[in-house]
Amino acid sequence: RPALSRDAVLVVDGAAAARDLAGRERAGQFAEGATEGREDRGDLKGPGFVDYERNPDPYRDPMERVTDWGEINDDGHGPVERTVQAARCMDCGVPFCQTHTGCPINNLIPEFNSLVYQDQWKQALDRLSQTNNFPEFTGRVCPAPCEGACVAGLVDSPVTIKNIEYSIVERGFEEGWITPRIPKTRSGMRVAVVGSGPAGLAAADCLNQEGHKVTVYEREDRVGGLLMYGIPNMKLAKEKVQRRVDLLAEEGIEFVTSAHVGVNVDVNVLRANHDALILTIGSTMPRDLPVPGRAEGKNIHFAMEFLTANQKRLLLTRDGMLESSYAQNFVTAEGRDVVVIGGGDTGTDCIGTSMRHRCKSLLNFELMGKPPDARAPANPWPEWPKVFGIDYGHAEVRAVFGKDPREYGVVTTEFVLDDDHAVKAVRTSDARLGPTGVEILPNTEREWPADLVILAMGFVHPEHTITNQLGLDLDKRNNVMAEYGEYHTNLDGVFAAGDCRRGQSLVVWAIHEGRQVASKCHAFLQKRHADLSSMSFRIARRA
Repeated sequence: RPALSRDAVLVVDGAAAARDLAGRERAGQFAEGATEGREDRGDLKGPGFVDYERNPDPYRDPMERVTDWGEINDDGHGPVERTVQAARCMDCGVPFCQTHTGCPINNLIPEFNSLVYQDQWKQALDRLSQTNNFPEFTGRVCPAPCEGACVAGLVDSPVTIKNIEYSIVERGFEEGWITPRIPKTRSGMRVAVVGSGPAGLAAADCLNQEGHKVTVYEREDRVGGLLMYGIPNMKLAKEKVQRRVDLLAEEGIEFVTSAHVGVNVDVNVLRANHDALILTIGSTMPRDLPVPGRAEGKNIHFAMEFLTANQKRLLLTRDGMLESSYAQNFVTAEGRDVVVIGGGDTGTDCIGTSMRHRCKSLLNFELMGKPPDARAPANPWPEWPKVFGIDYGHAEVRAVFGKDPREYGVVTTEFVLDDDHAVKAVRTSDARLGPTGVEILPNTEREWPADLVILAMGFVHPEHTITNQLGLDLDKRNNVMAEYGEYHTNLDGVFAAGDCRRGQSLVVWAIHEGRQVASKCHAFLQKRHADLSSMSFRIARRA
């Protein structure tokens, strides 16, 4: 039995009993009519998780996909296999997949699984759209905590929820079911959203549907935030980001690009010209590595410098513009010994990008030790399973170079530079986490060749140009102080949501906070509208 949280203990025996019951039914051990009285429901799928194996959508072959920038995902399963996978959903009495331990936006997962099984795809899309503004994004880039919390995973493999979600929304676009939803009335209230990542887009979408005039300000030349420039093309095709942005624009949202609020757009003027201001500016200050050689070393870059420059160059090429027009900021890994410091999704994206540049070699240093192959006692279901896995970038390195790129329990102690201050090696020591923090093990120093180092160690807090100009309060982690669930800052009519408030997190959490901040902002605007109407009425009476 896997490790379980206290909340999950009662579910285990129920799941096992269901499996045993299904097995005995198939074996004919029940007399005729023994299952009479069971609820007659149109969505009853039977013991699909017993009868069918988990079969997730495959990735393209690593040796094929490293030669291009297309999405790593294959075309996906056909309708028959998709129905089979949907049938594996247990229709749980307590669906942990859609709780806080699973899906932050509380997707109605058992419902849309059941509808896919019944071939009612349009109804499945309706259910999915009730909670998720952008399933085409989460269906590609979300790590799927819902699957980690799937009850079927207790006794078997979890349902392929992420694949089903993506297939629903793509079917919606293909069939023409997803069309612009133009609000029938307008409130006359104006909202400025700063930042066009998933939190900003979700907030803008919800507020626009409430009838408010929403303008989204983005400092880059394209809308989408990290969806456009941070997540590589092979994980999320930019045509799909632009498809959604175009749809939002048709629905009435105004997008202003190259608008760096606090730099070339005065944030106080912006606030004065709108009834509410929402900050969804992300957590963009990267964590640095202040060891000898870092300050003066060349060819040592933060992950977002590397990924953003690469994505911009790809988009310039696709649009028919010369690659040389962005050559001054482009960082290439071609023919280089690359060291990526830091794991996680960003580190993997740097690995995948370097492989497509045709790097000479690649290593990935992780401070933590190698995860276990199965859940540890301190990592009970339905928490996200912290177990060893092979992501797409690791698989590509294995295919090309014949070994996994990851070195676990390694701490960088120095960047070794040549006479021109260019990095030529990385010096490390083995380390472990002790009661007082990271402990360096003696006599474990090693030196690794490297002429390109990418720092992918996460982000610490948002940039503070806007917060300083507005005088916003910050929390102890230097994020914008705004209570979870309320999202009000210390200034009236100014809200904050997403990574700039909660810290670096997942796209699905950003969508969740974008939806919630929109709800709080809408309530604020309703009260403001009522107050202004009351004031106008009193003025008219005096006249």
